[in-house]
Amino acid sequence: MQKNARILGAEAFGTAVLMLGGPGTAILMPANEAKLLAVSLAFGLSLLIMAYTIGPISGCHINPAVTLGMWLAKKVNSAHAMFAVIGQLIGAAIGGFIIWSIAEGVDGYKRGSFASNGYKAHSPAGYGLGSAIVVEIIVTALLVAVVLFTTSRKYSIGFGGLVAGFTLTLIHLISIPIDNTSVNPARSFGAAIFADSKSDALNQLWVFIVFPLVGALVGVFIWLMLDDSHLEDTLLDFGPLESVRDAADHVIDKAVDAVTMLDSGDSSDDAAVDLPDDRSDPTATSTSQPAE
Repeated sequence: MQKNARILGAEAFGTAVLMLGGPGTAILMPANEAKLLAVSLAFGLSLLIMAYTIGPISGCHINPAVTLGMWLAKKVNSAHAMFAVIGQLIGAAIGGFIIWSIAEGVDGYKRGSFASNGYKAHSPAGYGLGSAIVVEIIVTALLVAVVLFTTSRKYSIGFGGLVAGFTLTLIHLISIPIDNTSVNPARSFGAAIFADSKSDALNQLWVFIVFPLVGALVGVFIWLMLDDSHLEDTLLDFGPLESVRDAADHVIDKAVDAVTMLDSGDSSDDAAVDLPDDRSDPTATSTSQPAE
């Protein structure tokens, strides 16, 4: 029987650990040339460790975007998804509070943006809103697709957490310079609520809630296109999307048929070249001529 209280607790614990590992490293580690790599690895290792720790209890989503993807794919039910997201938000707040409590121990510490996500003046490299939107959709789609593939029955047992952890590391290496990498609305929430009130962390938070969730939807579509699952097996089984799916299938089928016919025609031409043609060779002897 599903234990919703345990799902909530596991997701809260896992998300708090993710906050300590990721934003915690970003805030507490002195600035140096290796910090980008260190923070990326901290996020990835946090997910990897939690995947094997709380995975058997809650699936170790520790990310509302992942939970949305799993729910849309009908890999978890609505109650599981709801309690998981509640736990993630609680865990993010707890993790942020722990980091703040530690950081306050240094004289003269100023919270600033508190490793929150942002664009323009709050982007590590000055990227704008458009760049943040694009990267959040793309990298979240990647993460959600990877999670969906690694939780399928065909995937090698025991490797899902490892692959997901390295995927999150790669995502942070790509996108930290752009917007400090969200890919996770709970992580963004947990950092923004402890940021300095003079920063734009809370004002810009909506971007890092909305577009990772959009990316989750894109990730489900990627999974559906490449896996042998069907739209009818998901919560996306409704009229407009069915029409889009059918139109895409029609276009793809036509393209495949055209390539197949072209390849078949090339093969026939090649075969004709390889065979002797008596009509074009006057020296050829016909075995079908009557004897004189």
